[in-house]
Amino acid sequence: MAVALDRIRVGSAPDSWGVWFPDDPQQVPWQRFLDEVAQAGYSWIELGPYGYLPTDPARLTDEVTRRGLRVSAGTIFCGLHRGPSEWDATWEQVSRVAALTRDMDAKHLVVIPSFWRDDKTAEILEAPELSTEQWGHLTRGMERLGREVKETYGLDIVVHPHADTHIDTEEHVERFLDSTDSGLVNLCLDTGHYAYCGGDSVKLIETYGERIGYLHLKQVDPEILADVVSNEIPFGPAVQRGVMCEPPAGVPELGPVLTAAQKLGVDLFAIVEQDMYPCEPDKPLPIAERTRKFLRSCGA
Repeated sequence: MAVALDRIRVGSAPDSWGVWFPDDPQQVPWQRFLDEVAQAGYSWIELGPYGYLPTDPARLTDEVTRRGLRVSAGTIFCGLHRGPSEWDATWEQVSRVAALTRDMDAKHLVVIPSFWRDDKTAEILEAPELSTEQWGHLTRGMERLGREVKETYGLDIVVHPHADTHIDTEEHVERFLDSTDSGLVNLCLDTGHYAYCGGDSVKLIETYGERIGYLHLKQVDPEILADVVSNEIPFGPAVQRGVMCEPPAGVPELGPVLTAAQKLGVDLFAIVEQDMYPCEPDKPLPIAERTRKFLRSCGA
């Protein structure tokens, strides 16, 4: 019998509908996303890329409320490892997203580090390993971001380890956590990205449980991943090959992840994300419905 996961709040995101950009002809219209995510049985959503959903809080509140939906988080990307010169551009982006996130009564801002490899062309943009100085910029910058986002918008930042960024592998994630203040910065553990980069989500939850502030539920296809790793394929083309797969076909097993998270004894969002950009418009809904049913079978 599945453990009752009464501390886990399940949701989904535009990402599971193949949405990576504010506006793209290969993506479903935002109205269809909202209709279908509610139809699939989810009650929580993320904002996705800023500008995909309406950015007027009153309008967005009306749109989500009449579908029985609520917002759990907004998302930003930043390159704070480059030093203080990045701050102003980062804060300009943060201020827009954080204000809307706050106005939607959400409490989290997901922060994704910038990519060292171009998502589409595979061009190497920066060294994949940070210098000691850059690690210092990154950790101090994230702590400043956590402090100022909390003071200004009342939100908690949760940093999202991500493929093809500098916070990816177990070694890098643990170094980041060991170098930052848990009162300012915690983690959005994406089970798929962590597995993609060789990490063990259950081990991370059991070892750094107090730093887990948010979850993204995702799985990878181990056979496709092996090919991706051996051929050094960048993340965008890897997604097009189907490396992020429909649960429960991939790894990690989500039941043990959710059980480990439940044992932390804190309320946690667990937002389903299956990267599918670009995808046929009729593909996401059936997958979302099956995934919601699967998560119910796990107790969520």
